Amino acid sequence: MSEKITRRQLIGGACLIVGTIAFGGTAKAFAVDDSLLRPPGGQDDVWFREQCIKCDRCRSVCPQGCVVTTTVSEGFVEARTPTLDFHRGYCTFCNRCIEVCPTGALRAFDPQVEKIGVAQLDTSVCVAYTRGACDKCDVCAYDALTFDDAGLPHIDAERCNGCGACVDACNANVFL
Repeated sequence: MSEKITRRQLIGGACLIVGTIAFGGTAKAFAVDDSLLRPPGGQDDVWFREQCIKCDRCRSVCPQGCVVTTTVSEGFVEARTPTLDFHRGYCTFCNRCIEVCPTGALRAFDPQVEKIGVAQLDTSVCVAYTRGACDKCDVCAYDALTFDDAGLPHIDAERCNGCGACVDACNANVFL
């Protein structure tokens, strides 16, 4: 025996599906993304989110062009907040972004002591690991990137401060 679906059941099921999708979208829209790389001095996420007024001054003053603003795809809470995109340039720690921040969301930052993040190398796509003979990423001013006897790059997490110079230099986009 087969049961027939009534119009009420069909509409109720459709509303349930739409509601589930909308709730999932709402959860994503208001989610907080702790994985975003902030400009120097913005590493305390709680402080940064409380103070940042999304004025865009840090992006407009960056001489390297690596400070960008997030979009709604990162969620409404994160939208228009500054983040770093090392495929556009790398951070020289010029502190211009800190100097123009009107609220203090970006605090004083010492690149010799503090870190924006730590570079991570995807060896499965790195040209040096897959084909050999590549050293384009050998641009680290902090000696965080070394090459072994086989010419393979390795990251010293203690020395890396997350400036992004290696990411900017790599044509294969192997840094995560």
